[in-house]
Amino acid sequence: MALPAFAPAALFGLAAGAMLPVIVTSAYERGASTAVTAFIGSLLGIGSLLTNIPSGILATRVGERRAMLVAAAVTVAGLALCVVYLGRGPGSVVVFASGVFLVGCASSVYNLARQSYLTEMVPPEMRARALSTLGGTMRIGVFVGPFLGALATAFGGVRAAYLVGVVAILLAALVVHRAPDLELSPEQRLAGAQVTTRKVVREHWRLFASLGLGVLLLSAIRQTRQTVIPLWAHHIGISPAESSIVYGIAGAVDAMTFYPAGRVMDRHGRRIVAVPCAVVMGLACILMPLTHGLFTLILVAMLMGFGNGIGSGIVMTLAADVSPAAGRLTFLAVWRELADAGAALGPVILSLATGAGGLGNGLVVSGLVGVAAGVALWRWIPASPGLARATVPDRR
Repeated sequence: MALPAFAPAALFGLAAGAMLPVIVTSAYERGASTAVTAFIGSLLGIGSLLTNIPSGILATRVGERRAMLVAAAVTVAGLALCVVYLGRGPGSVVVFASGVFLVGCASSVYNLARQSYLTEMVPPEMRARALSTLGGTMRIGVFVGPFLGALATAFGGVRAAYLVGVVAILLAALVVHRAPDLELSPEQRLAGAQVTTRKVVREHWRLFASLGLGVLLLSAIRQTRQTVIPLWAHHIGISPAESSIVYGIAGAVDAMTFYPAGRVMDRHGRRIVAVPCAVVMGLACILMPLTHGLFTLILVAMLMGFGNGIGSGIVMTLAADVSPAAGRLTFLAVWRELADAGAALGPVILSLATGAGGLGNGLVVSGLVGVAAGVALWRWIPASPGLARATVPDRR
């Protein structure tokens, strides 16, 4: 099941990687202001945040495999709107914004369905390895995507980068179409469909308020890390080209560590990886203001990439550990909502702290968020995989 499980993840990541670097360029080329461009860039996250709960409802009703095919179709439609926008005048910015928003919505549907699919298909003793590999293959795709997008852009303009995404998504849809579906009876599907979001929140609110808080803080520091490297590089006078190299080196370290971390989690529990993941990223943020040149920035960026890499799939693994069998998709949708809320909160904390005391102080405050995430995860993650359900009553 390796090919149907992980190949679509890499291809979806490749499509995202090809698209992300050219969103800003596309908007500026058609006359969008800086404020409008920043808003368009945020629509990916907004789309995901708004569609997590509907994604769970969709996947519950039509099944995980069909939901992933729907996500592929919506992604292709969104990328097609971006291509149409590039062929029109400055007044078509709404078309472009709609395309980016659709891609964000589709990513929520795909990620939730894929996570549920693997949770059901993989035995619990291999769960962390499977989900960390899922996260790792997506990161590899995101890492490779910008290079393919840049190559396509050199020959066919900015529009070609979106076409790279279209090809990747169509290939992913082909693999998903040929993959086996989950063998759930109509009674099991019906039982899952009867579990509402309100019921999930009411029955598991203590879990969401404890372990969910740790996941929210972890997602905040993870999202912040994507911003701090280019921000600090610009602050100390490093060129954009050198900044891209630093970011790429950190991404390479990130991509190399996901599978060993999954093995450690399966053997020794989730806490032994989740806590260092959060704390290392937090310490890297705190150390970054002490760097004043390219070499020291690379070292800190590598530390940050290592911290994030060892935590590949940890949010999904924790969700799979504590999710109930009945209504699992609805539970996972609420869990993803917490993670996405944290991802939206992280850059806001950095921005507010920077506005109040400068970028250096902003990095320290963001680093403390990572340390707080580590403390929360240490407090509420069970010590071993066998105790994973000890934090929530079994309601199956």
